[in-house]
Amino acid sequence: MDHERKIMMFICSSVLGEEWTANVEKSIDALVGSCVVLPCTVSHPGTYLSTSRLRGIWHRKDKSNEIFYHEDSTKILDSFKGRTRLLGNLGQNNCTLEIVQVKDYDNGPFCFRIELVRKDTNEQTKEKYSFVEKCADITMIHDKPQLKLGPIKTATQGKPYTLTCSVHHTCPSHVPQIKWSRERKDDDITEVHKHIHSGVWEAESILSFVPEEKDDESELTCTATFNGGIKSEAKFTLNVKRQQNYNHIIIPAVAVAATAVIFGLFCVLMVKKYKKRIQELQSQDGSMWNRMSRLSRRIRPGASGPTRSDQRQEIYFFLLFSMHPNNANSCGGQKINKPHFPSPKSQQKSNNYKQDLDDNDDYMNTADLNIYGNV
Repeated sequence: MDHERKIMMFICSSVLGEEWTANVEKSIDALVGSCVVLPCTVSHPGTYLSTSRLRGIWHRKDKSNEIFYHEDSTKILDSFKGRTRLLGNLGQNNCTLEIVQVKDYDNGPFCFRIELVRKDTNEQTKEKYSFVEKCADITMIHDKPQLKLGPIKTATQGKPYTLTCSVHHTCPSHVPQIKWSRERKDDDITEVHKHIHSGVWEAESILSFVPEEKDDESELTCTATFNGGIKSEAKFTLNVKRQQNYNHIIIPAVAVAATAVIFGLFCVLMVKKYKKRIQELQSQDGSMWNRMSRLSRRIRPGASGPTRSDQRQEIYFFLLFSMHPNNANSCGGQKINKPHFPSPKSQQKSNNYKQDLDDNDDYMNTADLNIYGNV
């Protein structure tokens, strides 16, 4: 056994006497019940070697006879039979291993070994190398991967909206299938698959659509189905904002403005129509002759109206107003002669107060007749 291990640890001199190398991800996650891919690349010195001259084997690190993958399935451990395969082409330096239906006991470490075989008989030669210093460990994941939705934002009615659903995985040979609960005829769905780092990949689905008012408060569900039938989902409540509509402001404003314009035009027309009539009424009502006529009718004998004392006060203030220099009144172009009232000082005082009042009343009546003429 030690002799065989020593043989596997060095490069045979028949392969140009130079060293072979391999690169393997040392640690990788695997979803239990799904699949996992262990990335591996190998290089060798010298000229090109065809795949028919190479044989790839995956085995346990401390037990090289416990084989996870071999082209001869009879040499594979029973617990791994039918669940492993070599991806890529050894002639293109690809030694990647795929494991499906991952079990809890699929523990490693997993190491790669390459062997040279005879081209004509495919028989094994002594030329082989095992990369036991570079092996892969698997970390079992039991929880469903979390999906990522974004960007989470409010949609606007009638405007394009984009939502992305993505998930990380470690099985690029069986990409998770992402579906949306909303898949209408006019919707656009784009799928993207890209390598992130160290054997970790990302599956992404981009949903683009134009939201309507009825889509407000609707629930969108993104579901990812992994190899083995394992499903994981994420939900999102879509909020749709109505597109700004200013009709409820513009229409009332236009109606008010139109009403104001119509009312203004109506007022202007009415003023123009009745302007002359208004001027005539103002001229008639404001003339001194009309004021005097109305006053004379109010003081006719036997007419109902103000008392004699009130009439005297009105005549007195009227005379004062008409005697003012700025109030030169005329009637028909003729000046009105103002009656002369004797000064109280020029009259002798009488002891009979009542008699004086009666005399004054008679005098005022006479003055009234003199002022207004033939009434």
